[in-house]
Amino acid sequence: MITGLVPVLLPRQLPLGGDDLRDSGTCNRPGSCHFRYEKGEPLEDPACTPGAISPAVTQTNLKSTICRKGGYTSGIRPSTSVTGKEKELNAASYGYKGRMGDAEYDHLISLQLGGDPNDPRNLWVEPPDPGHKKGGGVNNRKDPVETKLHTAVCSGKVTLTAAQKAIVTDWTTALSSLGLG
Repeated sequence: MITGLVPVLLPRQLPLGGDDLRDSGTCNRPGSCHFRYEKGEPLEDPACTPGAISPAVTQTNLKSTICRKGGYTSGIRPSTSVTGKEKELNAASYGYKGRMGDAEYDHLISLQLGGDPNDPRNLWVEPPDPGHKKGGGVNNRKDPVETKLHTAVCSGKVTLTAAQKAIVTDWTTALSSLGLG
């Protein structure tokens, strides 16, 4: 658990190079996190949402975890009764003022790519994509990227670690950086 201002490495934090241990407590203040945009698409603040991976998913157990038939994510996805308040607090830290129903409380490293389901370093309020109609519900172009990466991992085209690093680096270029699109 993180206390004070001392960063603590939780199980299997995704190594992103350099000093990527961050105290999620410093990113809880309203307005302390800032969205980035690439070609109009929203990206997380890497200081607040660096990503975190689940210790339950490894390259050697893909067939029994994220690649198993019958699904994996439904059994580990946190309930909205748990994430509702978290989403509001995270939205405040990012300064998100839009309609909450139009934003997704998203796992930076998706559950289908072995992202940690509950680690705050892996969760962020993803604002709607450009051109979204206000009140139209959640929409984002990141989900299809996650699905294509999942398919590539499960078919052996890319490693789990490569897919995780690509999505954390920039989900808008993740497919092309791995030669998938």
